[in-house]
Amino acid sequence: MQKQSTKTLYDYWNSLRGARSAPDRRDIDPTKIRGALANTFILELNDNSEFDFRLAGSHICSAYARELKGRSFTRLWHPRDRDAMDTLLRAVTEDHAVALITFQGITSTNSKLSVETILLPVRHNGSTQTRLLGAMTALDEPYWFGAQPLVEQRITGLRLIWPDDNSLAEMARDIAAAVPQDVIYARGNAAVQPMSAMVYGRQARRYAHLAVIDGGRR
Repeated sequence: MQKQSTKTLYDYWNSLRGARSAPDRRDIDPTKIRGALANTFILELNDNSEFDFRLAGSHICSAYARELKGRSFTRLWHPRDRDAMDTLLRAVTEDHAVALITFQGITSTNSKLSVETILLPVRHNGSTQTRLLGAMTALDEPYWFGAQPLVEQRITGLRLIWPDDNSLAEMARDIAAAVPQDVIYARGNAAVQPMSAMVYGRQARRYAHLAVIDGGRR
């Protein structure tokens, strides 16, 4: 996590949940995260099984030069990244993972902006399926920020964090069973062996075409 707003929200969420996999939406007190509010958002599931902004801080709205409340979060992403985002959202809402994403936003004049985003599960009416808490922060704020809206964005990096380590052994078994070890996947002109259950000594899990290394608590 590179930005203080991301760390602030994650630390607050982690302390609030206690022994639970996710805190209740009603437990969140905005006054406890004043320094991160401009970068904080809440998503809600709509009737099309996509996520919309229920609330969005001023920093986030400035990046797109418009009010985001009621607008689609799902459709912000480049069409080629939407399947990956859907899979990540399921990891958060169903598996109670924390998703840390970096993406490159592009304006109509081809100016570029790197952004860090975190997605955190929360309970609403006893379920983690319909609400998400998150933060979105520009890694560097260029002079044109707020004047040139982002019109396209592509994922450049991601990390899934399971705050409770006791899930890791099961994750490794899932991968070992699901990924045939004799299969070779094509990536461009190179042949790449599938990712195993351990990568650089860390547990890994495959989400669609994305291989994710678990990063522990932060």
